[in-house]
Amino acid sequence: MRTDERLHRVEERPAVSGLPRMSRTRVWLFWLTVAVYVAIVVGVLTTSKLVTLDWQVMLWRPYKQWPQIHAFLDYFVVLGQRGPTAVMVLAWLGWRSWRHRTLHPLLVLGSSLLLLNITVGAVKYGLGRLGPHYATTVGSAEMFAGGDIFPSGHTANAVVTWGVLAYLARTERARRIGSVISALLALGVGATTVYLGTHWVSDVLLGWAAGLLILLALPWFEPAMARAEEAISAGWERMRHRSRVPQVVPALQPAVTTARTAQEGEPSRQTVGAGTRGAPAAPSGSTSAPHVPGRPPIGRHDRTPLTPGGSRRPPGDRPVRPAPPLVHQQVRGRGVAG
Repeated sequence: MRTDERLHRVEERPAVSGLPRMSRTRVWLFWLTVAVYVAIVVGVLTTSKLVTLDWQVMLWRPYKQWPQIHAFLDYFVVLGQRGPTAVMVLAWLGWRSWRHRTLHPLLVLGSSLLLLNITVGAVKYGLGRLGPHYATTVGSAEMFAGGDIFPSGHTANAVVTWGVLAYLARTERARRIGSVISALLALGVGATTVYLGTHWVSDVLLGWAAGLLILLALPWFEPAMARAEEAISAGWERMRHRSRVPQVVPALQPAVTTARTAQEGEPSRQTVGAGTRGAPAAPSGSTSAPHVPGRPPIGRHDRTPLTPGGSRRPPGDRPVRPAPPLVHQQVRGRGVAG
């Protein structure tokens, strides 16, 4: 690609200066969230009052308190499932990437989901906590028992997936509105899992903290995402350049051959045999081209000559034939005198 085309594409891409940066406030929020995360894990491991709260809510059985909203919450909790939410957000960010000619929104979504799977998945299977429906001992933390619910994946996914939309907002006002909406969705999904009895309260609290940590840490990964975008764009341009095949115009060759033949004095294929419509067919042995019926015949002087370029032999090399001698010819009934 030429340099001027690259500069033109760079000018078309939107500036990313409005994206959140790792400011001092953001750093403080990040480390404060880390402290809350560690405190929740320690509180569950030591079977503190947080575990007691888990059991009190579980034994209260919220799903039996308001049965009229149970059906609605069964559908609402889908907003925290990774598959459906990822498809919806991917469709929107894919359109934005195509519109602004940049892969940045897709890279942000991919990076956040990758971090979510690594961090949340590792803690889930490392601690192995059982859910409320599979608990064995009242008052116990149910840790290291082969479960996979701590922290809540639905809650963390809701925080990250919907929070990415607020993170990628192009204006400050849109970012604030998006943050409020994503926070309400994350709170609603977490509370719904507790109501349905699929998670402990501490699972949801740790899921909120895990998702918030990923959103706060995204600016640290911006340089890596920028390098990845440059590498993908360069690879795509190289692949397009290799796929280009030089186009050959074969239609020019017959025209050049016809012009060269006319200069050398040979009869052109376009003139030989190209008669006129309506003329009678030429007799056998005649060198003139037959006329195509459908057009009135023309005079001999109007016909196209067979050899438009004349004879190949120059005039100086032609042999001079002597004129035949005059002889007396006798015609029936009359004589011709010399």
